[in-house]
Amino acid sequence: MAALAQYNGQRKPGEREKPLAKARPIYVLNGPNLNLLGLREPEIYGRTRLSDIEAAVVARAATHKLDVTFRQSNHEGMLVDWIQEARNEASGLILNAGAFTHTSVAIHDALRALDRPVIEVHLSNPYARESFRHHSYVSPIATGVICGLKEQGYLLAVDALAKLLKDANA
Repeated sequence: MAALAQYNGQRKPGEREKPLAKARPIYVLNGPNLNLLGLREPEIYGRTRLSDIEAAVVARAATHKLDVTFRQSNHEGMLVDWIQEARNEASGLILNAGAFTHTSVAIHDALRALDRPVIEVHLSNPYARESFRHHSYVSPIATGVICGLKEQGYLLAVDALAKLLKDANA
């Protein structure tokens, strides 16, 4: 189909509307044990289940006209594969790498190869916990970090990522 001529922001009579290209979704990736949210240590992580967080993220993203690919794995290699996939399939990434945050050079290296904005999210505040949680292999690569706000952190990450993407396309 030929490109449409615009006249004062309107289509000319008889012209068909040009379909918009489908935007790439944002990826929301979750690491080990996050499938146990609501059950495991609720005094630290809260009682909200990961499926509830997914529903809230999808709803918030829809307010920004963004689609979401939401995934969880207990396996480091799967997270690396999804981060690599995001290079071609995602517009941006929200990552809660769980315990892999503190241990995974492989995730760090995969993120270095990702030319997309990355928001690191943690339900708890790792800096208020055990000292081994104070180091993140994700933070040096991340565009931003949100921690300690429980499930609200994911929603703030969606808002931040939407703003970053909008600014990049302006």
